[in-house]
Amino acid sequence: MKIGIVQQRCSTHRSESIASSEDGIRKAAAKGAKLVILPELHASQYFCQTENPDFFDLAETIPGPSTEYFGKLAKELKIVIVISIFERRASGLYHNTAVVLEKTGKIAGKYRKMHIPDDPGYYEKYYFAPGDLGFNPIDTSVGRLGVMVCWDQWYPEAARLMALAGADMLIYPTAIGWDPSVDKAEKQRQLDSWITIQRSHAIANGLPVISVNRVGFEPSPVGKKGHGIDFWGNSFIAGQQGEILAMAGTGKEVIITDVDLGRTEKVRRNWPFLRDRRIDCFSDLSRRFRK
Repeated sequence: MKIGIVQQRCSTHRSESIASSEDGIRKAAAKGAKLVILPELHASQYFCQTENPDFFDLAETIPGPSTEYFGKLAKELKIVIVISIFERRASGLYHNTAVVLEKTGKIAGKYRKMHIPDDPGYYEKYYFAPGDLGFNPIDTSVGRLGVMVCWDQWYPEAARLMALAGADMLIYPTAIGWDPSVDKAEKQRQLDSWITIQRSHAIANGLPVISVNRVGFEPSPVGKKGHGIDFWGNSFIAGQQGEILAMAGTGKEVIITDVDLGRTEKVRRNWPFLRDRRIDCFSDLSRRFRK
């Protein structure tokens, strides 16, 4: 199956960001992609750099404008699309949510980001409540999609739970980048860590991993000179043994590659990690810390 990823820049103007997303989706579909994934919160620049109540105006309902717009596009192109939304669930209750749109244009399912960061430049706890839908794959015409979001990608437990629930692949819409003040060596270490942890999920679970990031420098909304995030791109698709099947650079790109879902069976027969797991000894994983 051909899978497409849209690595895009995001604008302060919603219309420009949506147009960029659509352009990437159309290019991917024209090259034969049956599944296309967009980055995290692709309808706007990354507003979580600061805590500002005005940014809650960016939120929308599900169903809502984005699901309607991209649902029509999915139906027109006869493809499955994974979009990312700042969800307004109720007054004062918001989530960072990925939505899967079936090729019929209907909503196949959604996933609310479970792990919510709260770090300099990533003040997501101010905006998003933790997800409450669990780690459950979404059934589609192209397979069972184990969709998670950004910070979730650092947690092997999340990837494992998706695998145990029968996911055919792990998908991570993402918004991650560098602080411009960080030195070159540290930037490389951060990028290498990000790639390595996700490739390890592919290996440990015998599943393809698709990680889709945004690109470009986005200044801090508070306007402090030199502050902001330089989103590093490097979106990639890895196979069941962690091998890189396709990888973007640091600019705007649309990448298409073939992914053989049938290899999961072969890989898991040779590396039967699920068989040999000592589930009788893992109860402490539910504790914050043992000491």
